[in-house]
Amino acid sequence: MRRSFREAVQVAAVYVGTVIGAGFATGREIVEFFTQYGVLGLIGIIISGILFMWIGTKMMIMARQIEAASYKEFNEYLFGKMLGTVVNVMMLFVLIGVTSVMLSGAGAVFHEQLGLSYQVGVLITMLLAVLVLHFGIKGLFNVNLVVVPIMIIFSIGLAVKVILDTNHSVLGVYTHPESWKWLVSPFLYAAFNIAMAQAVLVPLAKEVKSESSLKWGGLLGGGALCLILVTSHISLSSLPNVEQFEIPMAEVMKTFLLSMHWLYILVIYGEIFTSVIGDIFGLQRQLGQIIKASNMIIILLILLIAYLISQLGYASLISFLYPIFGYVSLLLLVLLILPEKYIRSYKKK
Repeated sequence: MRRSFREAVQVAAVYVGTVIGAGFATGREIVEFFTQYGVLGLIGIIISGILFMWIGTKMMIMARQIEAASYKEFNEYLFGKMLGTVVNVMMLFVLIGVTSVMLSGAGAVFHEQLGLSYQVGVLITMLLAVLVLHFGIKGLFNVNLVVVPIMIIFSIGLAVKVILDTNHSVLGVYTHPESWKWLVSPFLYAAFNIAMAQAVLVPLAKEVKSESSLKWGGLLGGGALCLILVTSHISLSSLPNVEQFEIPMAEVMKTFLLSMHWLYILVIYGEIFTSVIGDIFGLQRQLGQIIKASNMIIILLILLIAYLISQLGYASLISFLYPIFGYVSLLLLVLLILPEKYIRSYKKK
């Protein structure tokens, strides 16, 4: 029982650490998907939380049952061989792109917040990623078990501070002119993040010994994501005209916890780093089926490609890929919601 609980907590931590990234830490994506809709956004967060708990858990259990070693096999099971290949190629580009953007974000944190060189920040992050991933799944577990609780404590603490200092309503005050979009946002948000997380959660499911650990890990992880979203929404909705800020969470920090700015920097970097190692872990498991080389060689290759792209700038390609991948993600969500008997039978090659 104790071992199963420990595994469940490890799975939950990796789930949270994979989904949360730089956009989450800055608060920008939470504003875009939820906070701008006020109380309706809060309802949207609850819907997203339910989807994270339900679909994330179902995906891991399904991946374990079909013995999928990577997202390649899982997508071919869901979409069929032909469409699954297209989805896998697209996902490969998006994951490399996201890894590149996260490396750029790490460099920006070092440069803008610590006054150090951008290149130093990127190279330190790459070195830390190599050290962590040298230990495989254990390295992924251990980093997330440290970083994720800090994220949760930070998010709850800031929300409590906002409520105590302002008597702020937890419901939020803004309602977007096109408030009907609040109903679409939670499905788009959950679909995209679950699709990205499958790169980590699918191979993770094969590594975990107990299906019960996957079930409770998915429920705990999805619940933790919902909690972080709710508390972040409370903090962000305390800002007048919150949509106008590029990094709204930084504005909240300046207003309510300026003395703890160092913690905010730590949280941002932690969220970036967990996304970097999670994406590389998933890519390595996928490319390892294609490239006949050691795990470390593949990891170094991924980092080299991501480093080169991070120097060139990847924003335009991401802005092109993300909308397309968003629609594919919705299809993935629909297929995972359907009873499994309606999904194409899996055939081992």
